Amino acid sequence: MACCLKDELLCSICLSIYQDPVSFGCEHYFCRKCITEHWSRQEPHGARDCPECRRTFADPLLSPSLKLSNIVERYSAFPLDAILNAQRSFYPCKDHEKVKLFCLSDKSLVCFFCDEPALHEQHQVTTIDEAYEEIQREMKEQLATLQDSEKGHTEALRLLQRQLTETKSSAKGLRATIGEVFENLQRFLRERQKAMLEELETDTARTLSDIEHKIQRFSQQLRDVKEGIGILQERLNEPGRLEFLEGVALTSERCSAYCLTDHGSAVLPNSHSPKLLIKGKIHETNLTYEDFPTSKYMGPLQYTIWKSLFQDISPVPAALTLDPVTAHQRLILSDDCTIVAYGNLHPQPLQDSPRRFDVEVSVLGAEGFGSGVHYWEVMVSEKTQWMIGVANETVSRKGSIQIQPSRGFYCIVMHDGNQYSACTEPWTRLNVKSKLEKVGVYLDYPKGLLVFYNADDMSWLYTYREKTFPAKLCPYFSPGQSHANGKNVQPLRINTVRL
Repeated sequence: MACCLKDELLCSICLSIYQDPVSFGCEHYFCRKCITEHWSRQEPHGARDCPECRRTFADPLLSPSLKLSNIVERYSAFPLDAILNAQRSFYPCKDHEKVKLFCLSDKSLVCFFCDEPALHEQHQVTTIDEAYEEIQREMKEQLATLQDSEKGHTEALRLLQRQLTETKSSAKGLRATIGEVFENLQRFLRERQKAMLEELETDTARTLSDIEHKIQRFSQQLRDVKEGIGILQERLNEPGRLEFLEGVALTSERCSAYCLTDHGSAVLPNSHSPKLLIKGKIHETNLTYEDFPTSKYMGPLQYTIWKSLFQDISPVPAALTLDPVTAHQRLILSDDCTIVAYGNLHPQPLQDSPRRFDVEVSVLGAEGFGSGVHYWEVMVSEKTQWMIGVANETVSRKGSIQIQPSRGFYCIVMHDGNQYSACTEPWTRLNVKSKLEKVGVYLDYPKGLLVFYNADDMSWLYTYREKTFPAKLCPYFSPGQSHANGKNVQPLRINTVRL
């Protein structure tokens, strides 16, 4: 039946839906353009025929058919198969017990006879049954998404609660450490102790405030998600299809408040969208653990305080020396093994050893650390390239080596003349305000901490953190290659000061 009715709306010339249908005396209809082009191919002054019945006319007059035009207009707005199926619907319009449809774009019931076709032009109009199935499917998808979001928010809150507890514990331990260190200083250092504690309290308050703010935000989001779930479940539990569909627009508007766009802003209902529910991005629940800034209050604390008070004094607790047996053949070491430079000459005739680097221009410290707390400083002034850190004593010394923690190296590097990075995987760019002159390296082996400082003002640069170090660690030095233009010719110097 649908095919037969549709055939009645087709032009027999172009076989498409009528466009401006006209007739001329034989009750057959054609598109005005089609019949005009058909006649233009005939003799200029000859009779005009009808393509359907072949009846000829001397001077036919094209008459428009308004009724047929209206039928075509309604057919274009409301698909014929939807109209035919809707005639069997049990949900008649209040005024016309005829055809009942549903516009997915407007999320509303539609009467074929009452509504203007232009209001639903290019909208997605379908039958009650099809609309019911489509909306049921979309609501179930939305429900599943919100349920996943509920799980994510719950896990995020669990992580934040653990982070809150650990941050409070860390802050408590730092207060005790700072108090113990300052008690060993003279009375004139009390003011410095007070200032540092105030700084710690500020960081603690800021960190705790941030965590508590996130807890409040995620708690609110979780309540929103649960409310959205309740709204959808309430709608899905409606027993009748008409009752279910009549509240769809309000449900969509209420649920859209719990969805976000990719930029995090709320999505508003869109009357031109072909979907019932807007598929926005659910509130972000992926959190990474944010470490409390303990490195500012750890390390050689007394030395840090001393540096802040006496800028002209530069004591170095650890007097390191370099191990010549590990040095690359192009490296030149001072007699006391505290200075290393790249020799822009032929390789030195040194005896090969499994302990010697043969590709990387590197050298290790003579002493390895498998316990305790250690600190040393390295002079890096006037250089454009270098690498400093520690390495497991078991690292490979032969061939090209990847300087990264998985290979046993924990280093920071200066590269490209004025850029600083931690040799992580991938590299982490360091926020260095001014060119480094001295680098401090602090190793707390039992705690698995390696911290780098700007040794001039003891400002923090980067922290490597491991549960445990897998082997004894040796200081690592690479002065980088010197260039023919005179760049990077300065050596690395271990800053040794005897008090």
